[in-house]
Amino acid sequence: MRNGYSAAQIREAEAPFLERGVPLMIRAAQSLAEHVTSILPAPSESRVLVLAGPGDNGGDAAYAASFIANAGVKVQVVAVSGRLHEAAEAAARDEGAEILLDAPPESAAALVAGADVVLDGVLGIGNGGAAAGGTPALRDPARAFVVAVKEAIASAPDPAPIVIAVDMPSGIDPDDGSVPDPDAVIKAQLTVTFIGVKAGLLLEPAASLSGKVWLEPLGASQGLLRVRPEVSLP
Repeated sequence: MRNGYSAAQIREAEAPFLERGVPLMIRAAQSLAEHVTSILPAPSESRVLVLAGPGDNGGDAAYAASFIANAGVKVQVVAVSGRLHEAAEAAARDEGAEILLDAPPESAAALVAGADVVLDGVLGIGNGGAAAGGTPALRDPARAFVVAVKEAIASAPDPAPIVIAVDMPSGIDPDDGSVPDPDAVIKAQLTVTFIGVKAGLLLEPAASLSGKVWLEPLGASQGLLRVRPEVSLP
């Protein structure tokens, strides 16, 4: 049985841990970095492109960049909104990651060529979904970056970079799996999701854009033990 939870249920489950100061973002970033480095044939000869938003999802991605860079990988972090999670940005800089705060979308797209992995950390469950009165659709300038990078991946020579989504592909509804702006969603080969699988990852059309979904509980999934899933699939 595959169980999926709403964004609201995940937030409620993680809240006690955050209140106690449990470093869930660092745990998420470490797990992301392990997934990325495990698929690189030679870290010192590899390059990873990170698309990061300014919120917690981008913080996960930027902190992951610090751990990936520490492993000897060349890492470039593109701030799709012109700014990053402050502490995560500092950590990535300290480990030697290249931080691009003012690069235009076409420059980010040019970095796709030759990259081994593209890490999608633009938007997670922060905006909620339609059920919460929000929309997962990206807005400019972030949307322009995602569209440009998506086109670059589609036209990249083989082997194209592997796309790994942070928690979920940016631009999908975490609750019902709808995709309000398909042109601005990058299809992932792997989605590393945290605490609990988001319901939207199990539902079409988002499921077809999420690739293999890998759950990292982060030591906080017990917050969902008495919660009835929004979606249960065989």
